[in-house]
Amino acid sequence: MDRREVAVFGGGCFWCTEAVFERLRGVLSVMPGYAGGTTANPTYAQVCSETTGHAEVVRVEFDPAQISYRDLLTVFFATHDPTSLNRQGADVGTQYRSSIMYATEDQRRQAEAFIGELNQVLGSGHPIVTEVVPLATFYPAEGYHREYYRNNRWAPYCQVVIDPKLAKLHKSFQQLLKSKTVESD
Repeated sequence: MDRREVAVFGGGCFWCTEAVFERLRGVLSVMPGYAGGTTANPTYAQVCSETTGHAEVVRVEFDPAQISYRDLLTVFFATHDPTSLNRQGADVGTQYRSSIMYATEDQRRQAEAFIGELNQVLGSGHPIVTEVVPLATFYPAEGYHREYYRNNRWAPYCQVVIDPKLAKLHKSFQQLLKSKTVESD
């Protein structure tokens, strides 16, 4: 039986998070977009102006029979800095905040428990700042943001920022990867 669930994550630039999640087995689709704000149908320029309240996020459609939500959380937290408030590397602003926008109460419980576990491991020096909020409306990003890494692999941003994340993904999570990667890494 085909069972699909949706998870929404904001881990900085959605180009990075899309490239990471689309390589995982059981992930059926990844769509970059905007969520968590108040402006309907925001544009990239509006979101970057920090006036909409939206974060750059990815909507991950997955098959829980192939990959668990906990596995998605594990990869999410391992491939961005969840202790950095409103920034990821050189990307600074509230649109780059670390966020989990849960679709179900079970996702909320799992995300909060996972953050609790991480905070115990990290201690008080570097608390997790990832927000856990209900998913309201998701707005797909403009077409040129979709499959950005795949279409711009040799761009400096992709080589300097995304490639190291993918290398970490391949090194640490080989068992969660699709048998054939989306694009040969």
